Amino acid sequence: MTLKEKIIHESLRQFSTKGFLSTSITDILEAVGTSKGGLYNHFKNKEALFFAALSEARKIWRQRNLEGLKDLERPMEKIKKLLENYRDRYLADSENFPGGCIFVTLAVELNDQRPHLAREMNEGFLRFKGMLKRLLDQEKNAGNLKDEIDTQRVAELIFSGILGASVMYISDKSMMTLDRNIRSLTEYLDMIMK
Repeated sequence: MTLKEKIIHESLRQFSTKGFLSTSITDILEAVGTSKGGLYNHFKNKEALFFAALSEARKIWRQRNLEGLKDLERPMEKIKKLLENYRDRYLADSENFPGGCIFVTLAVELNDQRPHLAREMNEGFLRFKGMLKRLLDQEKNAGNLKDEIDTQRVAELIFSGILGASVMYISDKSMMTLDRNIRSLTEYLDMIMK
């Protein structure tokens, strides 16, 4: 791992546990074992480091959560697999995100303090909800969802459920609670099928 990669990796770890504002450059430097010069050789400032860490977090999110979705034919099975991956492969990733979902941590923290950075989180949330809606629309267009189902509302519900599961996991680190929350979402998806 290069020094730049180490700095980004440690930033992910620190931001997921303490947030962006409470993580100091010194915290990162000490954990990586480098100097300010080593950091500023790669990043203009803390905000530039934020964007590099965010890019890496998004890459990890895609790797962990989208694993195996291409192998599934039915859109509903893809959503269920995503939920399973979120529980087993993403939130359980204490190596990269010991504090839980970095996006939830940062979105809550930055909304009032750094709205331009919070908008970056919101863009990702909107894309994710859009993906869920597209998959639900495909399932509905195939005639597999109950007629009265509003796919936008279901996408919002699933997204909100995932956020809620994340917050609960951040607060108690209980895999049992996380599993129960994700299982409830999966059971709801079964209930809206014809």
